[in-house]
Amino acid sequence: MDFTEVLSCTKDIIMPLDYEARGLYTLKIEAENLYVDRQFYYLGPFKDTTAVKISVEDVDEPPVFSRSSYLFEIHEDIEVGTIIGTVMARDPDSASSPIRYSLDRHTDLDRIFNIHSGNGSIYTSKMLDRETSQWHNLSVMAAEINNPKEMTRVSVYVRILDVNDNAPQFAVFYDTFVCENARAGQLIQTISAIDKDDPLGGQKFFFSLAAVNPNFTVQDSEDNTARILTRRNGFSRHEISTYLLPVVISDNDYPIQSSTGTLTIRVCACDSRGNMQSCNAEALLLPAGLSTGALVAILLCIIILLVIVVLFAALKRQRKKEPLILSKEDIRDNIVSYNDEGGGEEDTQAFDIGTLRNPAAIEDKKLRRDIIPETLFIPRRTPSAPDNTDVRDFINQRLKEHDNDPSAPPYDSLATYAYEGNDSIAESLSSLESGTTEGDQNYDYLKEWGPRFNKLAEMYGGGESDKDTS
Repeated sequence: MDFTEVLSCTKDIIMPLDYEARGLYTLKIEAENLYVDRQFYYLGPFKDTTAVKISVEDVDEPPVFSRSSYLFEIHEDIEVGTIIGTVMARDPDSASSPIRYSLDRHTDLDRIFNIHSGNGSIYTSKMLDRETSQWHNLSVMAAEINNPKEMTRVSVYVRILDVNDNAPQFAVFYDTFVCENARAGQLIQTISAIDKDDPLGGQKFFFSLAAVNPNFTVQDSEDNTARILTRRNGFSRHEISTYLLPVVISDNDYPIQSSTGTLTIRVCACDSRGNMQSCNAEALLLPAGLSTGALVAILLCIIILLVIVVLFAALKRQRKKEPLILSKEDIRDNIVSYNDEGGGEEDTQAFDIGTLRNPAAIEDKKLRRDIIPETLFIPRRTPSAPDNTDVRDFINQRLKEHDNDPSAPPYDSLATYAYEGNDSIAESLSSLESGTTEGDQNYDYLKEWGPRFNKLAEMYGGGESDKDTS
């Protein structure tokens, strides 16, 4: 058995090692063979000892605070910037790196506190209020400047001590009334008070009137309550319906805080047992006048009627809008209405054929009747112009005339054009302006179109030969 086996049996460490506490350990280890053959006893002893030195290596450790947690107590009336306490941490390593302190803002969302990064002093950055928050639980972090990854935290508990900075006030709202048949010294209300402060000796309140009142008085019960008593007999709600009674409430802490609460005392009609039957507030609402609800309903009805009238007028105005074309007599550049009844296809003089925009009719210069004649210029067809006048050019020309001519009313009218082209060899199929008969036409060109049109050429050509023969 060698020493390696012995060390492997004792490799467990009972306590954690600390380089800063002890860096070297010296062990004396003894090894003995417990199973020896008797025939070799004379060679003994069968054991041996040796010394083992264990050197502990240094590792970088996070800072260590002087306490596991901190508790600071401060009064709520301290000034902003006052130091409430200091935390301390050190680097346990031999290098002793400087420490940087910071606050975990997740534990101080309102940023009421701050900390000095160099010395760990915690100070206030806002005013404190014990009535809002009595405890603040902070988390302070300490990290090595040379190695910020090595960081540790500590909890800091801040308790806000009370200061008498709130005045007492009525505990609840009091609905107080006095009967018309009340007697002097009659109890009409018992009042109490509350205070947000929490003095060490407990709360103690004192009640008094702000001024001498001929109708009522306050009697302090010395148990943080007081009694409101009448000072005279009989009250009339027709003379005075409501009394206002100012009551001063004070505490006994330092500095003394006080406030004035006002009781509203109504005069009511009561039965013989003092039970309220009716008050002046109800009587004033019942005279022969309209209530608030009725007035509101009337106003709403008037508003609804006004809205209906406005909508009706708007719809009526919309219906009366003039149409795009008022009547058949309205003159437009491209809309012409005829009441003449022609005498047949040969009757071409009954109306103006040029309005149909046949290219042959454009040769004669005609003036528009809806604008000043000097502002219109219609180009003539020249002999060199092709027979198939481009419809697009014609429409663009007419559009340009409308755009550049502000004197042609109406300025926002819809202009449409009807144009009959003449690109076909057969020209227009219309019988209008047909000044000749079928017999005057020469149909020999149909033979050039092929065998299928020979019969047609002979039919029309034959008609022409018959006419000549006759």
